[in-house]
Amino acid sequence: MSWSLQALSTCSGSKKDNGELVDACAGCYATTGFYQFGAAKSVREYNQTDWKRDDFVSDFVQALSKQKFFRWFDSGDIYSVQLAEKIYQIMLATPHVKHWLPTRMMKFAKFAKIINKMAELPNVKVRFSSDSITGDYLKGVHGSVIIPSADSADNHVTVCRAYEHNGKCNGCRACYSKDVDVIAYPQHGKKMAKVFKIKLAN
Repeated sequence: MSWSLQALSTCSGSKKDNGELVDACAGCYATTGFYQFGAAKSVREYNQTDWKRDDFVSDFVQALSKQKFFRWFDSGDIYSVQLAEKIYQIMLATPHVKHWLPTRMMKFAKFAKIINKMAELPNVKVRFSSDSITGDYLKGVHGSVIIPSADSADNHVTVCRAYEHNGKCNGCRACYSKDVDVIAYPQHGKKMAKVFKIKLAN
């Protein structure tokens, strides 16, 4: 179960200072395939308005009453501090749920305080995403990184094996675990392969 927004338009952290997309976002999977279908777009567009409702938090908490794991943002990001505050309230009110939050918004000072509050909750794992697609990350800062292939990972990361199971977690909950420092995702998809090829050429 997850809750998402439209990719890139809600991803302030996806851009470099010059306005170009960082490598990891230039090959974003959530801008291709299923994510481009009308039904997928409409849900994400609806979410971008729905979170502003007064009853959003209480309704969400109720929806999570029987859930054990919840992922935030398989596309999009916390583009609003007010949204981040509501997500924190949901996390706080659902201690029975393990929350996983991937984000790039830690780049911005105004988001740091609320995201750090999330990260302090025992049931929440915030993963600050590296912009790299070649496995570069800052130890103690980044919680996830893209790597060229599974066998290119260093010994300090946990490789996501979803690619071995048609993109499914297959029971793995490493992304939700506070005991796992960095998850490495092998690059996949034609769009990312193109970005990777250009990166190597340069």
